[in-house]
Amino acid sequence: MKSDLAALGAVLLWASLATLSSGLSHIPPLLMTGIGLLIGSLLALPLSRFRISKLKVSPKLLGIGVYGLFGFHLALFAALQNAPAVQANLVNYLWPLLIVVLAPAFTGGKLKLKHVISALAGFVGAALAILSGAQLSGGLEIGYLYALIAAVIWATYSLLTKRFGSFPTSAIGVFAFASGLLAIAAHFLFEPSATITGADWLMLLVMGLGPLGGAFYLWDYALKRGSAQRVGLISFATPLLSTLFLLLATGQTPTPLLFVSAALIIGAAYVGRSE
Repeated sequence: MKSDLAALGAVLLWASLATLSSGLSHIPPLLMTGIGLLIGSLLALPLSRFRISKLKVSPKLLGIGVYGLFGFHLALFAALQNAPAVQANLVNYLWPLLIVVLAPAFTGGKLKLKHVISALAGFVGAALAILSGAQLSGGLEIGYLYALIAAVIWATYSLLTKRFGSFPTSAIGVFAFASGLLAIAAHFLFEPSATITGADWLMLLVMGLGPLGGAFYLWDYALKRGSAQRVGLISFATPLLSTLFLLLATGQTPTPLLFVSAALIIGAAYVGRSE
């Protein structure tokens, strides 16, 4: 199905974010996200055939878009700054599970036992991918709450946009533009200044066209044309592929846990593939 391919495309782009970010670690995260979102917003122009009138959205819809794109990244960065990155990322990846479980409440339909089993198997697979080769640290951190908030924001944003499915995908560019401006404003308020080189701008361009741009358009397309539960199950592959890309980029060998993770995620997507 085209929706499955679009969801997989979004997942592949998001999976590249960690690798790209590792090369831009000297740039504050809100500034990096703001620039990436602004670049990504430009993709809306060809989608709207360069007609600005097609980019107009209602204040309510814009609010939902900013809630999703800006709110998610703000909560995620707060989580990563206030808790160990591995555990915070693990809590954040509750969002595919939440999409599967909450989909009936937002879009109708029934939550079947196979969906619950598939979602739990997918989450275990995602957890194994995140935890492979990582060292855990103990103790409760406020950052875990921020990570949970980020997960709730992305899951509910995704389901809300599916419910408001009448708007064109090009409207994602408006969401990205407004969210990018807010992220840069937040950078000036909360982060230190940074110097951006020409090589940095090239990586930021790739990031803006990929994980902080194109991925959101593909995600919107997938949600509008496919089952939210199917899309949610496919998205469990994000941490698996992200870890794999990082290992390949650094010349490391994948661990056995990654293969177990892959089996669980693929199995979950297969079992929960139908309504």
